[in-house]
Amino acid sequence: MGNRIAIVGAGAVGAYVGGYMARDGEDVTFIDPWPEHVKAINEKGITLSGLTEPECFTAQARAISLTEVQSLSREKPIDIAFICMKSYDTAWATTLIKDYLAPTGFCASLQNCINEETIADIVGWGRTTGCIAAKIAVELTGPAEVRRGVPLGGNKHTVFRAGEVHGRVSPRILEIVRLLSSVDSAKATTNLWGERWSKLTANAMRNGVCAATGYGANACDNEEITRRLSIRLAGESVKIGQALGYELETINKFAPADWVAGLEGDAAMIAKMEADMQASSVGRSDDSRPSMAQDIAKQRRTEILAINGFVAAKGKEIGIDAPANAALVEAVRKVETGAAEQSLDLVRHI
Repeated sequence: MGNRIAIVGAGAVGAYVGGYMARDGEDVTFIDPWPEHVKAINEKGITLSGLTEPECFTAQARAISLTEVQSLSREKPIDIAFICMKSYDTAWATTLIKDYLAPTGFCASLQNCINEETIADIVGWGRTTGCIAAKIAVELTGPAEVRRGVPLGGNKHTVFRAGEVHGRVSPRILEIVRLLSSVDSAKATTNLWGERWSKLTANAMRNGVCAATGYGANACDNEEITRRLSIRLAGESVKIGQALGYELETINKFAPADWVAGLEGDAAMIAKMEADMQASSVGRSDDSRPSMAQDIAKQRRTEILAINGFVAAKGKEIGIDAPANAALVEAVRKVETGAAEQSLDLVRHI
């Protein structure tokens, strides 16, 4: 018998990766708080779409609501629980699934931000692993429907990086890699924390900018104001991450030191980065927008405090200012709370 898998949070990422697993015959149960979504998954399966024909299919799957989770006590225990909720929902989602884990069962954070410590506080470090999904750009467009707006990473870019908190490659990490390899390129990493901060930096430089302005990914990459702001946001995050001792990875094709150079005004590096941003919009759907922009469109709470707010807070702890990240938090919060409309003017002077 294979592993029993729970996807705790069948949002864009959870439904997308779980849809591939279900198509491949894995024993997957989706757990989600949206009743219409749960109902649609059970009645018609999960429909995934992308930029190529092989990415477009419907997979039959099983989903349960939060009120039905207690029924898992009468079933085979969960071997792998992928936590795919928003960062602010991590604690209760982990608590929800904790009692249904097998003796060797564990949780894998497949989320933005850095949530492993929150998970470990509930299930213990021995039951906690992490997985980064980089440049996946998926959106839940309706009940049981997920759309991907960027090309597959394949050999050009490794999308999934799974790792243990202690850095060694274990059999359970290799199993996560196997499961996710059916979705897109995946690897085991010995540098989970460096990968985490690197992905946090990538999110910090784009998500909030799109959320505050209302621009999609392509529009942000083709506007000088947002390109320059993204470089400063990334540079601040890199400086703080390095000061905290993280071994950062390449971030959007550039070395960590390049982002610091851009922050400090290196004109040649800034020009190179801006040219790459503009080139990256080629082949990407104009509808593609990061998760935080999706949250604003759906009038949902964002992860701005767990992304740019987290960067600024960690910087403050060690005496490094992050003025661009802190200002972006204020801009997004204005939109999130209804105090302001999305506009380029909200970030123009950051």
